[in-house]
Amino acid sequence: MYTPPKFKPDRAAALAFVAARGFGTVCAWDGAKPIASALPFCLDYGNDGTPRLAFHMARHNPLLKLADGHANWVMAVNGADAYVSADWYASPDQVPTWLYQAVHLTGSVRVLSDDELGPHLDVLSAKFENWLLPKPPWTSAKMTAGRLEAMKKAIVGVVMSVDEVEGSFKLNQHKSDVDYAAIATALSAQPDAAAQRLGGEMRLLRPQLFADGLTQMNDTTTLEGIL
Repeated sequence: MYTPPKFKPDRAAALAFVAARGFGTVCAWDGAKPIASALPFCLDYGNDGTPRLAFHMARHNPLLKLADGHANWVMAVNGADAYVSADWYASPDQVPTWLYQAVHLTGSVRVLSDDELGPHLDVLSAKFENWLLPKPPWTSAKMTAGRLEAMKKAIVGVVMSVDEVEGSFKLNQHKSDVDYAAIATALSAQPDAAAQRLGGEMRLLRPQLFADGLTQMNDTTTLEGIL
């Protein structure tokens, strides 16, 4: 991943982002071409502190032929992204850009044993059911034993031991306060939920610019004049 230093999150922030997101695109090389699948996962840590991603896929997914415990796979985890118009900046001679948050994890992958698959599925569903609270969580106990076993036979669980964590949180960190505040405010005003999310993330990075809901700038330019 190409990551300019100003956009690079620390390892803890990158892994926290991955754990919260829980969904990504995993990719491996089969010797002739890359193969990829989009899927949910859960993140935990080994006894030695190594991050581990557990996920599963259909038994006939060609990626499984590459889960040999040696070849490196990449999991790309993307968050919100949004287009930024050059018209939104306070300063002249700007260009349009795209802001986003993304983390890439690299590591070898092994197949989970049958004994490991059931607990993995329970942990994974519990993670996402928790997002739906106060709805009573769904659990595999609601399924008949025969149906559950049939479904488990149709999938294969895998776990990635993460060797490398790369992240890029491109949120205009290199811009002046006045331009930064202008873009954060413009994004927050868009109808698109992803743009609003990024606007909120930008506000968290420089909260002093948005004290009491007002932008504090180094010059006399107001947001009304900018937007």
